[in-house]
Amino acid sequence: MRWRTWDGEGEEVTTITWENEGWTVSGQVSQEAIQYVIRLTATWRVSQFLLFRDLDEPDLWLGTDGAGHWGEVNGAHRPELDGCIDLDLVCTPFTHSLPIRRLPLSDGETAIVPVLTIDPETLATGKVEHRYTRLDHHRWQHHTSHFTTELAVDEFGLVLDYPDAWRRG
Repeated sequence: MRWRTWDGEGEEVTTITWENEGWTVSGQVSQEAIQYVIRLTATWRVSQFLLFRDLDEPDLWLGTDGAGHWGEVNGAHRPELDGCIDLDLVCTPFTHSLPIRRLPLSDGETAIVPVLTIDPETLATGKVEHRYTRLDHHRWQHHTSHFTTELAVDEFGLVLDYPDAWRRG
């Protein structure tokens, strides 16, 4: 998949592959000069997240047990992130596809999702709530405490357009 920023200045290239009974998502975001890898279970639950900036080794490497307990690769528990099921890497539209693909919502239904946010520039992490409302098969509303936007998705629940930020193609 390829997204471009609405102003045409940035690009993201993302691949999704099936391996070892799960999904591996690899993305490169040009304007941030980062690469990320998200390892998912077969049911699209996050198991690992790696962020690379300018080194061969990950700058950030987090794992979760799937029940909302997070830790670093060195085994250090991150209790401030407990309860987060999904993650939001703020420089990519892809991470919004995670709850959209997984949530069993009918049109008009809403779910509040605890999300681990990651700022690729500072490596700051935090816990916030995102609200997702399924408007119809190809449209979702995404709401945080700071803004509300409507996301267009393809037939697989993968984000097509993120208004004023990203569009696929």
